[in-house]
Amino acid sequence: MYSLLNGLLSDRKGGVAFTCFGIWHWCYIAVAVLAALAIFFGYKNKSEGARRRVLNVIVGIVFGLYIADFFLMPFAYGEIDIEKLPFHACTSMCVMSFLSRHVRRLENYAVHFALLGLISNLVYLIYPAGVMWYEVHPLSYRVIQTLLFHAVMTVYGVLTLAFEGERLKFKKCYRDVVIIVALTVWAFIGNTLYSGAAGDYSREFNWFFLNQDPLGVFPEAVAPYIMPALNVAVFFAAEMMIYSVCFCIRRLTVRRTSPKFA
Repeated sequence: MYSLLNGLLSDRKGGVAFTCFGIWHWCYIAVAVLAALAIFFGYKNKSEGARRRVLNVIVGIVFGLYIADFFLMPFAYGEIDIEKLPFHACTSMCVMSFLSRHVRRLENYAVHFALLGLISNLVYLIYPAGVMWYEVHPLSYRVIQTLLFHAVMTVYGVLTLAFEGERLKFKKCYRDVVIIVALTVWAFIGNTLYSGAAGDYSREFNWFFLNQDPLGVFPEAVAPYIMPALNVAVFFAAEMMIYSVCFCIRRLTVRRTSPKFA
């Protein structure tokens, strides 16, 4: 059984390789866009309960993809890659989004978790460099799982804003600060605990980009002192931009539906 699953899930080399902004990359993006549009138009006139149920289903699917990957990685890669532990914004917001749909105390933070998850997963969906580096076939498990996970998380974030975006209020933006700062502390704990040497094995992690600048702007010696604060500022600024867009859309919707525009 192991040999069979290993043959199905292991990286496929040779022939066509997945490349950023290649035809296969655009196909994955197109599927995500079409899925989001189909669900949005299918549920925009449904009841609040129906919208909530479809969001629960979507976040359940993406959480299932995330958990299943830990069981399938030994067949695909011969090991469980601990870099996929939930210390990045993408994976941690998947877990927190799922919990916020099932734990009452976290309900008020659901849209905020979805917002941060949308930003982080959309960036990776647009530029999946981590997949490209392996130069594997576009239909390899590594590509399918990674792109599908980030695509579904992006769809979940978009639909959460579309169906529950009215919950984003500037006076409650402190919740976003709390989440980003908490994630920064959480990622710092992960980087500290898991990085280092163990016998002949040594690995350094850069969860939430706290230790190294992914763009290479800051020197390695300086980056750990700058990136934590910079991450908080950049992600919060990006979220405020989305807040502004949602606010403008709500204002336009109210104006168009007011009696004097009827």
